[in-house]
Amino acid sequence: MWIKQIFLGILGLSSGLAVAGGMFAFLIALGVISRFAGRTHTAEYIWYYEDAAAIGGILGNLFWIYQIPIPVGMVGVVSYGLFSGIFTGAWAMALTEIVDAIPIFSRRIRLKTGMPWILVSMAVGRAIGALIYAYYGM
Repeated sequence: MWIKQIFLGILGLSSGLAVAGGMFAFLIALGVISRFAGRTHTAEYIWYYEDAAAIGGILGNLFWIYQIPIPVGMVGVVSYGLFSGIFTGAWAMALTEIVDAIPIFSRRIRLKTGMPWILVSMAVGRAIGALIYAYYGM
């Protein structure tokens, strides 16, 4: 019986490492982290960005798996929702930029002006969605 438990533990750990490695490789391949460093002119701190992304993924998984309560109140929930929305929005924008979805879409609908407003509204919508999910979804 204990051999089965050890095997399942090794299998679960290996699967988790493979998925996490793939996600972080995808995140780096999209250039989200390097783009943040480039936009903020803080390229010398790229290792800190990468470490923060890895530590955030590890801690997020630990808190999710073991259901560790974090007593941060409404300010913490709002902060979590805001930063989750920023991360998800940056990731989605990097994906759309890679496949050139926004330029193709704007040419198809013959959009001449207003592109910054569309991008801001997409970011705000994602942030509001993350806040709603953080408040009601948990």
